[in-house]
This record gives sequence, C-alpha cells and structure tokens, in this order.
Amino acid sequence: MGGTMGWHLLRGWTVLVYLFMFLPVAVVVLLSFNASQFGAFPMTGFSFRWFVELAQNEAILRAFRTSVTLGVMTAAISTTLGVLASLAMVRYRVPGSNYISTLLIAPILVPEVVLAVALLLFLNFLGINKSFTLLLFGHVIFTLPFVILVVQARLISIKRDIEEAAMSLGASPRQTFFQITLPLMLPAVLAGALFALTISFDDITGTLFWKPGGVETVPTQIFAMLRNSISPEINALGTVMIVLTVGLPLLGLAIARTLSQKRGI
Repeated sequence: MGGTMGWHLLRGWTVLVYLFMFLPVAVVVLLSFNASQFGAFPMTGFSFRWFVELAQNEAILRAFRTSVTLGVMTAAISTTLGVLASLAMVRYRVPGSNYISTLLIAPILVPEVVLAVALLLFLNFLGINKSFTLLLFGHVIFTLPFVILVVQARLISIKRDIEEAAMSLGASPRQTFFQITLPLMLPAVLAGALFALTISFDDITGTLFWKPGGVETVPTQIFAMLRNSISPEINALGTVMIVLTVGLPLLGLAIARTLSQKRGI
C-alpha cells in the first residue's frame, strides 16, 4: 500500500515538474495568436496578425537569414570534421587517441560562458577582432563534440568485417568509405548535422560574446527586443523558434529511422 502511494506521489510530482517546465512555453505559443497587442488573458480573439508583422519586420528577417547561414555553415563544417575525427579515433591507431578524444569533447564539459570568454580573450590577445568568421569558429567548437559523440557511437557498432570484405573484393579505401561505411553511418551523420544546426540556431550565450557589431541572430534579436518592450511579435518569433528547434530534431529522427529500416540496421 505504501509503495503504491509512493508511486502515485512520484508520478504527481513528475507531472508538476513538466507543467512547470512547459506551461510557459505553451503560454508563449498561445499568446502569439492573440489578436490584442497586450499579452494578457483572456484573449480578445484568434489572429495571425503578429506572424504577418513578423514577416514584414526587416530586422527580424535579416537576423533569421544570418542564423540560417550561420547554422548551415556550422553544421557543414562540424559534420565534416566530426566524421573525419570519428574515423581517425575508431578505425585507426592514433597515438594518444584517448587524450585527443577527451580534448575534442571537452567543450561540452566547460560552461559555455567560460568557453565564450576564454575564446574572446585569447583572440583579443592575438589581435583578432570580432567578425562573422570568429562567430562561426566559436559555433563549430561548441557543436563539434555533439557530432563526434553521435557519429562515434554509430561507427563503433559497424563491424570492421564488412569493410574488410569490400576491400578484399578489390575496393579501394576511398570506395569502401563512400559505398559501404558512409551509407551505414548516414543516419548518425544526418543526426549530428541536425544537432549542430539546431544548437547553432538556438545559441545566445556564445553569440553575444563573439558576434561583431551590427550582426544579429534570431536569439540575440529577441534579447534586444526584450530590453525595449515585450512586443507580441516576440511571442510569434518565439513560436517560430520552438517549431524549428523541436521540429528539426524530430524530422532528423524520422529520417534516421527510415534510412535504418531501409538498410535493415
């Protein structure tokens, strides 16, 4: 009896914690469709007015283009480096591979604000000013460990015998990689790329330290708008951000499962 009561209390507490976490998000989404310009309940009506105004706001559109460009470039670079690093760590005997792997994954262990300040101070010491390249470099450093962890986990599960069989039948190492290894690890590669894209698109801490003047991403644009006033456009922009940051990983998961089922993985 006591055990059953304990489980009920635990479940009730879990529900309360999830409500505390996600209820504010639900409120933001709900108020983004409020016809009134004042974010308060009860809602005066249902309207897409703020999404239309959001699409006509040049500052937000410019920040969105910057975020997409930055995210795509970060994903491309991080995924390429992550695949190469994973191959080196798993398939080849690299001296000090354990230390190198720890060093590559270290940015996850360090608080982002510490990493942001350290990189900024180091580049200032070298006399390098803030630029889009610095911003891209910082995002790559921060997202690369996530790609490596995902790709390494998949690569370890791929038996070396399959690659050796392909090479014994006359395939070169390059052909083996592109025709055997890469297709088998493609779900993890796509998942890592989507992780990098989503993290880069959603990052604000490092971006505030690394971005040059006049360059805004969507999170920093929201932060700048909040310093002036709470506009209903912020709720609409928050809803768009929620859809993107939640939808992209779910899309990647669906694609990864589809590819895995087709290959019988």
